[in-house]
Amino acid sequence: MKKKLIKKKKVKKTKIAFFEIEDWEKEFFKENLKKYDLVFFEGELTEDNVELVKDVDIICVFIGSEINKKILSKFRNLKGVITMSTGYNHIDLKSCYKNKVCVSNTPYYGENTVAEHTFALLLSLSRKIVESVQKTKKRDFSLEGLRGFDLKGKTIGVIGTGNIGEHVIKIAKGFEMNVIAYNRKNKPKLAKKYGFSYVKNFDELLKNSDIITFHVPLTKETRHMINKKNINKIKKGSILINTSRGEVVENGALIKALNKGILLGVGLDVLEDEHIIKEEKELLSKKFSREEFFNILENNVLLNYDNVIITPHNAFNTKEALTRIMQTTLENIGGIVNGKFKNIIKRK
Repeated sequence: MKKKLIKKKKVKKTKIAFFEIEDWEKEFFKENLKKYDLVFFEGELTEDNVELVKDVDIICVFIGSEINKKILSKFRNLKGVITMSTGYNHIDLKSCYKNKVCVSNTPYYGENTVAEHTFALLLSLSRKIVESVQKTKKRDFSLEGLRGFDLKGKTIGVIGTGNIGEHVIKIAKGFEMNVIAYNRKNKPKLAKKYGFSYVKNFDELLKNSDIITFHVPLTKETRHMINKKNINKIKKGSILINTSRGEVVENGALIKALNKGILLGVGLDVLEDEHIIKEEKELLSKKFSREEFFNILENNVLLNYDNVIITPHNAFNTKEALTRIMQTTLENIGGIVNGKFKNIIKRK
């Protein structure tokens, strides 16, 4: 008797569609997701191209893809939406969860990265690095005008003690600095862990800090935390650093403080008119208008001050931080496939 051949049932591969993807990202995912069926698109997910991916299980997008009710209705098997960003305003959470589609984001990727850049700006000011380099390039090796100051023993006022602020505090302690902090809600355990104290109010931090550094999101409450009304409360001769969001500090207030000698120096990675930027990673996109961003720089009078250092919103931009975005996306994909969800955004 002939043995009856039993055909093995073909296992359907999980199908994933990536949008707003660049070549280097595409290669990363191809290398790390070999067992999945992958499709890539340089552009956003729209009503015009959704038919091409209506049978996928997972979609990975960035902030340019609006995931609304109409687009979601086109999918047959969609289990998850993953955004390679911290923000998720471009996703209709209510419609997603109504259709039993989970949503994941990338909540953390640059805490230490931004904190390190904060100290890069601070050290550049405290040790006059820019001036020193400019002098030596001109074959001038004199020390005239290059005297700096120690960070040891100085008081740094950290505004915002979230993940980035915590890393700033850790680094500051390594420099043997005194740390005071201001946060919407005090964290006693964190203060005890690192040996710092919270101030009673914002004015107290301004009055007692040799260095002021911002690590808060932009909200109605944080917009213009530094302004023309409270700039005079800052300790004379202090340094201000902002690597959070430009609108947290009013440009006019900085100019006033610099002209009056209230601030000895300013280090900025963000500017007040940067509302065009929603996510740092957007700066690396081919579609992002760098011309518009650099117009902000060119029109900013702060560029003309020798004691002001401005970097082009570059604090997040390291190989490791960007790799963490990709790695978190991999983990989010694995979570959806295995039913052990990660970084899930809860519907409010």
